[in-house]
Amino acid sequence: MAQLNFDASSVDPTSTFDPIPAGDYTVMIIDSDMKKTKDNTGEYLELTEQVVDGPYAGRLIWDRLNLKNKNPQAQEIAQRSLSAICHAVGVMNVADSAQLHNIPMIARVTFVDASGQYAAKNEVKGYKPLQGAGQASAPAATPARPAAAPVSSAAPAVSAQPPWKKTG
Repeated sequence: MAQLNFDASSVDPTSTFDPIPAGDYTVMIIDSDMKKTKDNTGEYLELTEQVVDGPYAGRLIWDRLNLKNKNPQAQEIAQRSLSAICHAVGVMNVADSAQLHNIPMIARVTFVDASGQYAAKNEVKGYKPLQGAGQASAPAATPARPAAAPVSSAAPAVSAQPPWKKTG
Protein backbone atom coordinates (compact mmCIF):
# COMPACT_ATOMS: atom_id res chain seq x y z
CA MET A 1 0.00 0.00 0.00
CA ALA A 2 1.25 3.52 -0.77
CA GLN A 3 0.66 6.69 1.24
CA LEU A 4 -0.66 9.28 -1.24
CA ASN A 5 -2.22 12.20 0.62
CA PHE A 6 -3.99 13.15 -2.64
CA ASP A 7 -7.11 15.33 -3.04
CA ALA A 8 -8.80 14.37 -6.33
CA SER A 9 -11.20 17.31 -6.06
CA SER A 10 -8.31 19.68 -6.74
CA VAL A 11 -7.24 18.05 -10.04
CA ASP A 12 -9.28 17.63 -13.22
CA PRO A 13 -9.54 13.94 -14.12
CA THR A 14 -7.93 12.63 -17.28
CA SER A 15 -10.37 12.20 -20.10
CA THR A 16 -10.04 9.72 -22.91
CA PHE A 17 -8.62 11.20 -26.06
CA ASP A 18 -10.50 10.72 -29.27
CA PRO A 19 -8.42 11.07 -32.43
CA ILE A 20 -7.89 14.61 -33.68
CA PRO A 21 -9.52 15.68 -36.96
CA ALA A 22 -7.67 15.01 -40.21
CA GLY A 23 -5.41 17.85 -41.31
CA ASP A 24 -1.92 19.28 -41.36
CA TYR A 25 -0.45 19.95 -37.91
CA THR A 26 2.77 21.44 -36.62
CA VAL A 27 4.37 18.66 -34.59
CA MET A 28 7.66 17.75 -32.97
CA ILE A 29 9.00 14.29 -32.27
CA ILE A 30 9.36 14.14 -28.49
CA ASP A 31 10.26 10.47 -28.06
CA SER A 32 11.40 7.57 -30.21
CA ASP A 33 12.23 3.94 -29.62
CA MET A 34 13.14 0.88 -31.72
CA LYS A 35 10.83 -2.02 -30.91
CA LYS A 36 10.52 -5.60 -32.09
CA THR A 37 7.56 -6.56 -34.28
CA LYS A 38 4.96 -8.90 -32.77
CA ASP A 39 6.37 -11.87 -34.67
CA ASN A 40 9.99 -10.93 -33.74
CA THR A 41 11.05 -10.95 -37.40
CA GLY A 42 11.71 -7.22 -37.64
CA GLU A 43 11.90 -3.89 -35.86
CA TYR A 44 10.02 -0.63 -36.09
CA LEU A 45 10.84 2.89 -34.97
CA GLU A 46 7.98 4.17 -32.84
CA LEU A 47 7.74 7.97 -32.86
CA THR A 48 5.78 9.99 -30.33
CA GLU A 49 4.88 13.37 -31.79
CA GLN A 50 3.31 16.31 -30.01
CA VAL A 51 1.10 18.91 -31.68
CA VAL A 52 2.73 22.21 -30.76
CA ASP A 53 0.16 24.84 -31.69
CA GLY A 54 -3.47 25.44 -32.50
CA PRO A 55 -6.52 24.02 -30.74
CA TYR A 56 -4.91 20.58 -30.36
CA ALA A 57 -1.62 21.81 -28.88
CA GLY A 58 -0.28 19.26 -26.44
CA ARG A 59 -2.03 16.29 -28.06
CA LEU A 60 0.09 13.29 -28.97
CA ILE A 61 0.12 11.20 -32.12
CA TRP A 62 2.23 8.17 -32.92
CA ASP A 63 3.89 6.87 -36.04
CA ARG A 64 5.55 3.49 -36.58
CA LEU A 65 8.20 3.02 -39.22
CA ASN A 66 8.91 -0.63 -40.12
CA LEU A 67 12.61 -0.07 -40.79
CA LYS A 68 13.53 -3.77 -40.53
CA ASN A 69 10.81 -5.93 -42.00
CA LYS A 70 10.61 -9.18 -43.95
CA ASN A 71 8.25 -7.39 -46.34
CA PRO A 72 10.49 -5.24 -48.61
CA GLN A 73 7.59 -2.95 -49.52
CA ALA A 74 6.82 -2.17 -45.84
CA GLN A 75 10.51 -1.47 -45.28
CA GLU A 76 10.69 0.83 -48.33
CA ILE A 77 7.60 2.77 -47.19
CA ALA A 78 9.18 3.25 -43.75
CA GLN A 79 12.48 4.40 -45.23
CA ARG A 80 10.66 6.93 -47.41
CA SER A 81 8.76 8.23 -44.37
CA LEU A 82 12.00 8.51 -42.40
CA SER A 83 13.58 10.39 -45.32
CA ALA A 84 10.59 12.78 -45.38
CA ILE A 85 11.06 13.41 -41.64
CA CYS A 86 14.80 14.01 -42.13
CA HIS A 87 14.13 16.50 -44.93
CA ALA A 88 11.38 18.19 -42.89
CA VAL A 89 13.63 18.76 -39.88
CA GLY A 90 16.85 19.37 -41.84
CA VAL A 91 18.84 16.41 -40.47
CA MET A 92 20.12 14.38 -43.42
CA ASN A 93 22.40 11.89 -41.64
CA VAL A 94 20.90 10.23 -38.58
CA ALA A 95 22.95 8.09 -36.22
CA ASP A 96 20.43 8.27 -33.36
CA SER A 97 16.70 8.98 -33.60
CA ALA A 98 17.10 11.55 -30.81
CA GLN A 99 18.65 13.83 -33.45
CA LEU A 100 15.12 14.23 -34.84
CA HIS A 101 13.56 15.30 -31.54
CA ASN A 102 12.18 18.76 -30.72
CA ILE A 103 12.37 20.17 -34.26
CA PRO A 104 9.04 21.43 -35.63
CA MET A 105 7.64 20.12 -38.90
CA ILE A 106 4.26 19.62 -40.55
CA ALA A 107 2.59 16.21 -40.31
CA ARG A 108 -0.35 15.20 -42.51
CA VAL A 109 -2.68 13.42 -40.09
CA THR A 110 -5.59 11.25 -41.19
CA PHE A 111 -8.56 9.87 -39.26
CA VAL A 112 -9.11 6.11 -39.38
CA ASP A 113 -12.59 4.87 -38.44
CA ALA A 114 -13.07 2.23 -35.77
CA SER A 115 -13.07 -1.28 -37.18
CA GLY A 116 -14.01 -4.46 -35.35
CA GLN A 117 -12.15 -4.56 -32.05
CA TYR A 118 -10.04 -1.50 -32.90
CA ALA A 119 -10.97 2.03 -31.85
CA ALA A 120 -10.79 4.99 -34.21
CA LYS A 121 -7.27 6.38 -34.49
CA ASN A 122 -4.99 8.80 -36.26
CA GLU A 123 -2.32 7.88 -38.78
CA VAL A 124 0.45 10.07 -40.14
CA LYS A 125 0.54 10.00 -43.94
CA GLY A 126 3.36 12.43 -44.65
CA TYR A 127 5.76 15.08 -43.43
CA LYS A 128 7.04 18.37 -44.78
CA PRO A 129 9.18 21.24 -43.49
CA LEU A 130 7.65 24.03 -41.48
CA GLN A 131 7.53 27.08 -43.73
CA GLY A 132 8.68 29.97 -41.56
CA ALA A 133 9.30 29.27 -37.88
CA GLY A 134 6.21 29.68 -35.78
CA GLN A 135 3.75 29.47 -38.67
CA ALA A 136 0.45 28.28 -37.28
CA SER A 137 -0.87 25.05 -38.68
CA ALA A 138 -4.55 24.30 -38.43
CA PRO A 139 -6.61 21.27 -39.27
CA ALA A 140 -8.14 21.00 -42.72
CA ALA A 141 -10.92 23.52 -43.35
CA THR A 142 -13.54 20.79 -43.20
CA PRO A 143 -12.39 18.09 -40.79
CA ALA A 144 -13.10 14.49 -41.76
CA ARG A 145 -14.57 13.95 -38.28
CA PRO A 146 -16.07 16.10 -35.55
CA ALA A 147 -13.70 17.78 -33.14
CA ALA A 148 -12.22 15.62 -30.42
CA ALA A 149 -12.73 16.04 -26.71
CA PRO A 150 -10.96 19.05 -25.18
CA VAL A 151 -7.43 18.56 -23.98
CA SER A 152 -7.45 17.69 -20.30
CA SER A 153 -5.18 19.22 -17.72
CA ALA A 154 -3.27 15.94 -17.77
CA ALA A 155 -1.99 16.66 -21.29
CA PRO A 156 1.72 17.47 -21.57
CA ALA A 157 2.47 21.08 -20.80
CA VAL A 158 3.03 23.33 -23.80
CA SER A 159 4.80 26.61 -23.32
CA ALA A 160 3.19 29.77 -24.71
CA GLN A 161 6.48 30.33 -26.54
CA PRO A 162 7.27 27.48 -29.00
CA PRO A 163 10.75 25.98 -28.43
CA TRP A 164 12.01 27.00 -31.86
CA LYS A 165 11.19 30.67 -31.11
CA LYS A 166 12.96 30.79 -27.75
CA THR A 167 16.14 32.81 -27.54
CA GLY A 168 19.16 32.09 -25.40
